[in-house]
This record gives sequence, structure tokens and C-alpha cells, in this order.
Amino acid sequence: MRDDKQLRGIRLTDVLEKRRLDQALNAKEFAVLAGISYSTAREWFHLPGFPVFRGVVFWLDFAQWRAGRNNFKRQEEKNSQPKDEKMVSNLPPRAEQILRAA
Repeated sequence: MRDDKQLRGIRLTDVLEKRRLDQALNAKEFAVLAGISYSTAREWFHLPGFPVFRGVVFWLDFAQWRAGRNNFKRQEEKNSQPKDEKMVSNLPPRAEQILRAA
């Protein structure tokens, strides 16, 4: 990761702060936080079911996706039904929550 030219300008402390604040991460920030190369992050962003929404991912959504792929029980259950099921049914949990709050 340290040799990845694409990630040279991304500071880990900044990315950790974004995760702490539950802010969306782009592919480069996600790669730094996950400890993977930028090319690997881009591949993951295109995997079916990966919780990317308009080019960004929330760390909690990624953690839940990863846990689901590892056959672990989901940490949180959805408590309320969306206003427009068709609009939010395929979104990652954090993106869905933001749309519901709007």
C-alpha cells in the first residue's frame, strides 16, 4: 500500500476521522482504511452486493457486508419500513438511513 502512487496523498489520520464521524469514503480513502491497494478497492467497489452508493461507501456498511460474506449474524436489524420501498430497497443501510431522514 505504501508504494501505491494513487494513495500517496491520502492521510490515514484524516480517513480515521471520517470513519469516526460516519462519513462516506471514496475508493482511495477506503483503500487506505482497509489496508488494501487502490486497484483492489476499485475491484471491490464493482462486486455484486458491495455497499457502494454513487462511488462512496460507509465503513459500517462495509463491515456488515463483510460479516455477511463471512456468514456472521448481522449486527443491526432494520427497524422501520421505507417510505418508498422501490427507491431504497437496493441501497446500502447507511445510504438508506440518510434518504429516510431527508
